[in-house]
Amino acid sequence: MRKGGVILYPTDTVWGLGCDATNEKAVAKIYEIKQRSDAKALITLTDNDNCLAYFMKEVPEIAYDLIECADKPLTIIYPNARNLATNLLAEDGSVGIRVTREEVSAAICQRMRTPIVSTSANISGQPTPHTFSEITDEVRQQVDYIIPLRQDDNTPHEPSGIIKLFANGTFKIIR
Repeated sequence: MRKGGVILYPTDTVWGLGCDATNEKAVAKIYEIKQRSDAKALITLTDNDNCLAYFMKEVPEIAYDLIECADKPLTIIYPNARNLATNLLAEDGSVGIRVTREEVSAAICQRMRTPIVSTSANISGQPTPHTFSEITDEVRQQVDYIIPLRQDDNTPHEPSGIIKLFANGTFKIIR
């Protein structure tokens, strides 16, 4: 991943395609695998909320309360992102970041020492795979590495909730 590779890995929600969220070429490869326009932003994972201030010009205080109180995976869309691959961001400069508490994805973030992309492991427009066995060969064959954990787990997992925060501290529930 440090050299721009893309992985297929289990997350706190569904299986994801991942890469270094600061590497524009790696992010472009994920868009290519998903056959998706880079006009649609991708979600990013981090293992703790301490790094949020580095990746946002300003973190609304309510973000820390939402992260602490969330009882299931929660992606927060923050305004005014910085220090991330520009093709990862939405047109308005925002970025969706989820603080993961799941063992595998958190360990990857810790080892990389940077946020990682986390987008569902499917071609855009196709159903989200809820287990490893639902991921198509087309997607599997395009990644550089597949994490060899939880591949036999057939427990269906769901995507995260999504809340969009605004600079003034207000928010909108997206999903």
